[in-house]
Amino acid sequence: MRALGPGSVSSFLKVILDVFYYVLWTAAGVIALAALAVVLLSFKPDLLGRQIAIDNWAIQGPHMVTIAAVTLVALGLYVGGTIVIVGRLRRIFRTLIVGDPFHPDNVRRLRVIGATLAVLEIGRYAASGLSHMFLPPTAHLGGGVNLTTWFAVLVILVLAEVFREGARLRREAELTI
Repeated sequence: MRALGPGSVSSFLKVILDVFYYVLWTAAGVIALAALAVVLLSFKPDLLGRQIAIDNWAIQGPHMVTIAAVTLVALGLYVGGTIVIVGRLRRIFRTLIVGDPFHPDNVRRLRVIGATLAVLEIGRYAASGLSHMFLPPTAHLGGGVNLTTWFAVLVILVLAEVFREGARLRREAELTI
C-alpha cells in the first residue's frame, strides 16, 4: 500500500483524524455544558449534595463548586490543545493525500504541534503543583517529568526543520530550467 496519494495509508489516517477531530469538538461541547451547569449550580450549591464522586476520588466540602469549575477549565484547555494538534495533523495529512508533503505550510503546522505539546506538558506540571497545594494527598495528580513527551516535542521540531529544508529544495527545483 502506498504512503501518499488518494487511497493510501495517509488517506486512511486522515479519516481517523477527521473522526477524532469531531469527537474532540463534541467533548468540548460537553465540557462547556458541564461548566455552565457548575456555574448555575454555584448559585444554589445545595442541589449538588454533599460530594461529587468520580471513580475513587470524591470532591466534598465548601470548595466543591470551585474545584469542579477549575477541573472543567483545565480539562477544557487540554481538549482545546488536543483540537489544535489534531486540526494541524489533518491539514498535514491533506497535503500528503494530494502528494505534496513538503508544502511550505507544513513547517508552521509542525511547529505549532510541537509548541502545543510543550504547553500541554507544562500545563500538566502546573495542574500537578496546584493539586499538591490544594487537594488531599489521595487526589494528587502525577507531575513527574515525562521524557517521552519532551522527546516527541524535539522530534516534531526536528521534523519541522526537515520539512522546511524539503520545501526549500522544492522551490529551488521549480526555479531550475
